[in-house]
Amino acid sequence: LHQEVKIFRALILGELERGQSQFQALCFVTRLHRNEIIPSESMAKLRQKNPRTVRQAEEVRGLEHLSMDVAVNFSKAAQLSSHIHNVCAEAREAIYTREEDVKFWLEKGVDGSMFEVLPQGSEVPGLQRCRLCPERWKPCICSYSLSIEWYPCMLKYCRSRDAAGKVSSYKCGIRSCQKGYTFDYYVPQKQLCLWDEET
Repeated sequence: LHQEVKIFRALILGELERGQSQFQALCFVTRLHRNEIIPSESMAKLRQKNPRTVRQAEEVRGLEHLSMDVAVNFSKAAQLSSHIHNVCAEAREAIYTREEDVKFWLEKGVDGSMFEVLPQGSEVPGLQRCRLCPERWKPCICSYSLSIEWYPCMLKYCRSRDAAGKVSSYKCGIRSCQKGYTFDYYVPQKQLCLWDEET
């Protein structure tokens, strides 16, 4: 099943002047749709001519805003994807997904006990965005944004004609994309979402 899972890991460095020596790790797990990224066989054949070049994406895909309303239990997550164990090890208490993705995985036979629905705004009176919340120990809805500056998103096809004039198409390259994401998720105290103040 793990070919249908997309994992984002964010490492947020602590701010020493605030007495935060540790870093904070977050993992966001969503369903991978078939046309989002090129097939892994094609990925394996990718050869970068100048690996140190800073590349510009050919296409900028719009910002996606995702409400991560479910927590994932790290110790049970291996059956969702074997990669979660390695990628999200530092974020074991902070792995989030969406209810709509959970529904899809449950239909595929994944064990539902690894998911825990988080408190929603409608259920918790006075639950507000962390950046608007004055007290550090109160629960709130945290926002984290990230941008993937360059990833191989589509195969390019070229056409050729043979001597008889018959047209055929063949893979001749890869199209690159850039994409931004904003994840919203519940935290039990604002203390866990201090970067949200500056934005």
